[in-house]
This record gives sequence, C-alpha cells and structure tokens, in this order.
Amino acid sequence: MLIRPAKRVVGAISVPGDKSISHRAAILAAMADGQSEISHYLTGEDCLATLRCLRQLGVEIEHVGTTVSVKGVGKSGFCAPDGPLDCGNSGTTMRLLAGVLAGQNFESTLTGDASLRRRPMNRIIEPLRLMGAEIDSNEGMAPLTIRGRNPLNAISYKLPVASAQVKSCVLLAGLNANGATEVIERVATRNHTERMLRGLGVEVQISAAAEGKRISVSGDAHLSASVMHVPSDISGASFFIVAAACLEQSMLEVSNVGINPTRAAVLEVLQGLGARMELDDQGESLGEPSATLRITGGLVASSSKGIIGGAAIANLIDEVPILAVFGTQIEGGIEFRDAAELRVKETDRISAIVENLRRMGAETEEFDDGFRVEKSQLIGAEVDSFGDHRIAMAFAVAGLLAKGDTTIKNPECADVSFPGFYETLESVVQR
Repeated sequence: MLIRPAKRVVGAISVPGDKSISHRAAILAAMADGQSEISHYLTGEDCLATLRCLRQLGVEIEHVGTTVSVKGVGKSGFCAPDGPLDCGNSGTTMRLLAGVLAGQNFESTLTGDASLRRRPMNRIIEPLRLMGAEIDSNEGMAPLTIRGRNPLNAISYKLPVASAQVKSCVLLAGLNANGATEVIERVATRNHTERMLRGLGVEVQISAAAEGKRISVSGDAHLSASVMHVPSDISGASFFIVAAACLEQSMLEVSNVGINPTRAAVLEVLQGLGARMELDDQGESLGEPSATLRITGGLVASSSKGIIGGAAIANLIDEVPILAVFGTQIEGGIEFRDAAELRVKETDRISAIVENLRRMGAETEEFDDGFRVEKSQLIGAEVDSFGDHRIAMAFAVAGLLAKGDTTIKNPECADVSFPGFYETLESVVQR
C-alpha cells in the first residue's frame, strides 16, 4: 500500500462499529431469551469470527450488511459444536466464549490462527478451573478444550492483570454459577460488559473494595432480548483524529463515536497534548454513550508531559500505536511505560512500533515495558504491518505526515477492525 504525504484532512466520515462492543453484543444476545437486533455491527474479521462460532453453537443469526439479528438460546442453551470453534485472530472471541462454554454441559474446543495460538490463555484458564470447568491447553495457550459444567462454582476472583477480557470471561461464566460471582479489579478496565448486562436486565453489583473495585453477577440472572446500536469505534476514529490534528487547515467530523469513559482516555490524552477537538450531538444506547467529534488541524501549545504509564495504560492499550505516531509531532515527544501487555497482542506491538518509527527516521528508545519517541521529521520508508491491524493503520497516518512516500507491507490486515480503512482515509485527504 503506497501512502503519499498529505496537506490536510477535510470532510465528514463515519467509522465502523466498535469492535469490543460488537463482540459483546452478539454474545450477550445469544445468551438472552428472545430475538435481538444489533445495528452498526462491525463486519471486520474478528467480529465475524464471533458470529461463526455462535452459529456453530446452535444460535440462529441473520446478518445483512451491518445489521445482525440473533435468536437467543438462553444463557445455558447452547449446543455442542460439530468441530473446533475457530476464533481466527480474535482474542476477545476466544476469551469471552470460554466463559460462556465453561457453563455448558458439553465439551468444546476453541482454536485460532498461529498468532492467536501464541497468546496467553492461563489468565482465563485459572479462574474457570476454580469455577469447576475442566480445561486442557497447549502449555497455557490455545487450542483450549473445555469440558463445561452447569452450574459452576461461584467465586471471588482478583484479577492478576488489568484485562477487560478476563473480567468479562469470569462474569459471563458467573451467569451460570450457583451464587454470586465477583471480580475484583485493582485497575479499572473497559466496562462494556457490565453496561450491556444491565441494559439486558441483569443486576450487576459494583462497589468499592480495599483492593480496588468489586463487580458481581448472580447465577440466577436472565438476559432479555433487546434492540442494540453499536457506536462507532473510538479506536478506529483515533487514526483520523491524529491525522486531522497534526495537519494544518484540517477540518474533520466523525459521527456517532463511542465515548465510554473507560475508552475515551485517548481523547483526553490528545487534547492534553495539544489536539483541538470538540464533542456534539451526544446520545446513548444500552448504556453506551456516543457523540460527534469535530477536529480542527494545528496543534496548540501544551504544558502536559507526554509520559503515560501506570493505571492509564489499561484504557489506552489499543491506541498506543497511533499515539506513538502523534508523539513524533509534539514538543517533548511521548513515552509509554507499564505497557508490557503490548508484547502479547496480535504481534509484539512495542517492537513493531519502534522498528517502523526508526525506519521512518524517528528517534526512539525501547524499554521492556514500553518505549519513548522524540519529536521527529518523519521520512517516507517501507514499513511492515507485521500482520497487526493497528500497526498498519497507525503507519498509514505516519505516511501522511512524512516527507516522501511510504509503503506498507501486508496492509490488508486493517480489515480485521476497519474494513475499507484506506478508502475512507483517501476520501478525506487533500494533497
């Protein structure tokens, strides 16, 4: 994919539905009683993998464009699959379905592509075993063979890592447990599952605890079918926000963007470091807030230090690649610490970001748990997506900001979360 430098970004766009919310909407609709309608569902490869797995588990699903109709089977009404459930490259599919399958009275196997089979799964295996499920794995990685049980044992589980996927896995398993299952998180993570469960009629108890926050659900709960609208993905919007903010004379509008507080940290960081934007037309669906974003080009002076670490990382983990590109444009650059989780994503994102930035002439330093990048004039170069959708899209934006042309190897992986990304980008770029 050839990316040429841009002068400005101008226009109005809508980005695809939120990836995290799309996964959860389909899975929770399948666990509900009755027919649910989901609009603006993400049609990227990861979310399509979730639909395929649910169909294999006996769920009737109609999918036309970005509208998905799901005939729920109830929380324990799934059928044994006729073969392994292929999650593709989607860690969310595997980890959330593992929680559902742990509470079914049959055996199932979750697998995926080579990249997914290298990602750590002990973080969900441990709590599900405590709840009574039997799980075999390949040294803590997929394939996972789950021999479910209903009811499961209710547990109180303290998250060893800040992970919304692990939290969601345990809560979904808790819906088929013999009592109240609670998760204690020291660092607040995305709360899409909790919001959507409440929207579907489940009582979710949330309270402060000495160790952080306590979230619990009861095995007596039932989910009611609903009409759901998935807001646009703020992570997908962030690529366009950075491009518009960094290019003078840009004027960009992005509609219906999800602004859940556990996801909107990227907006706070960008504004704090000099990006100019405003929010308008705010709304809500199933507890998920959304708004139209308007971005004006040209960075303003900022006194904020571009150092991001600690608890802030958990709610910025998907936006680090594009924030790294943003860091090449601001005084003082940007530094990320406590981000070792990035090394076990679709690729080692820390290594991939640093390597590509260096290819483009940026001054950067790599750490075990992060990296630092200085303000730099980017130079067009050949960069590699490493098969990671967020790396591909981040360096497409870097190409717009660079001097000279940039070529991205393996660009098609952007379809995982943003089908049509390059076409949408070209539609608002002016040269």
